[in-house]
Amino acid sequence: MKKAEIPKETVNRLPLYLRCLNRILLRGHKTISSSELANLVSMGPAKIRKDLSYFGKFGTRGVGYEVKPLIARIREILNLDKNWTLALVGVGNVGSALLSYPGFNRGCFKFELIFDDDPEIIGKEISGKKVHDSSEISDLVKKSSIKIGIIAVPNEKAYDVADQLVRGGISGIINFAPVYLDTPDGVKVYQIDLSTELSSLTYHLVS
Repeated sequence: MKKAEIPKETVNRLPLYLRCLNRILLRGHKTISSSELANLVSMGPAKIRKDLSYFGKFGTRGVGYEVKPLIARIREILNLDKNWTLALVGVGNVGSALLSYPGFNRGCFKFELIFDDDPEIIGKEISGKKVHDSSEISDLVKKSSIKIGIIAVPNEKAYDVADQLVRGGISGIINFAPVYLDTPDGVKVYQIDLSTELSSLTYHLVS
């Protein structure tokens, strides 16, 4: 099945399944049923079976899913079976928090380049990486063949940063600035806006 035909919601749930399966594996479990996995992710087992069916046949009736092979297959589907280098622009509060998060450099995601436009920190090392001048984004990203960029700059700077990343060959952007980025076809942008998520949450909290 083509990627375009697979619901976005299904793809978004795969990392959740993967996280739970990794925990189950650490506990020594070799198999898990769709009902058991459903309990862990607070979801119906039928939805899990349908999500996985988009990618092939999984599990055995009466036995369930073999945990290790299912983890390997989901990682393959999500392209997590390869290493991805990242370019981070902005090392303020958000950027610094991302750099110090241990989940990145331990897994398949690794910060390769970091940028800022503050003269006081350009040239210094943060979390073992030299801070480059933001004016060098396009050239250095292109030389390093990086495909994922993370924007953690003030609103008014996000547009220019996105343009530079795209010129450098970036094809995927995580944007923490609460502004809409208009990028060319073929460049995926994921918006991380905590205030928007909180507004959605509060809507559901009041009946």
